[in-house]
Amino acid sequence: MNRWLPRVTLIVLLLALTASTADAQRRARRRAIGSAPGTRYGLHLGYNFDVDELPLGVQHSLPILLRPAPYSSSGYCIACGGSLWALNFDVKYRPPTRYGAWYVGGGLDLMHASAGGTGGTNSNLNLLTGLEGRRGRTRPYVEARFILGNNTQFQLGGGFSWR
Repeated sequence: MNRWLPRVTLIVLLLALTASTADAQRRARRRAIGSAPGTRYGLHLGYNFDVDELPLGVQHSLPILLRPAPYSSSGYCIACGGSLWALNFDVKYRPPTRYGAWYVGGGLDLMHASAGGTGGTNSNLNLLTGLEGRRGRTRPYVEARFILGNNTQFQLGGGFSWR
């Protein structure tokens, strides 16, 4: 019994420190911050397999309805010789699953590339799917994105979003 007592005490202490706050406390804290319920902001880093680039960007999600949610993001290539940036205007949908972590979506991608004084802007179609943590204020996520257009591309990314 003596060897189990410190272990049980440690487990109980860790559970007490990591316990989630009650929903009413979370709502009050959300109101105090001034953020609308469900509005999320975040950062992401990815890898574009077709053009061998590392996009770094930000995103914003505003779920007006329960399931479909407007989802905008932008990215800038941090490892390119020229400049490459993209703006995405998508809609995310969370199918009714047990934990609600999986989402699918699609929308418009505006991509601008310039290298050596040449370049241009293209509009493309986005198709995306991903997994996002559903608990807490900071939520990690991973996402796969197909960019369909003149130059079809595939990228994987991940990051964190905050309320």
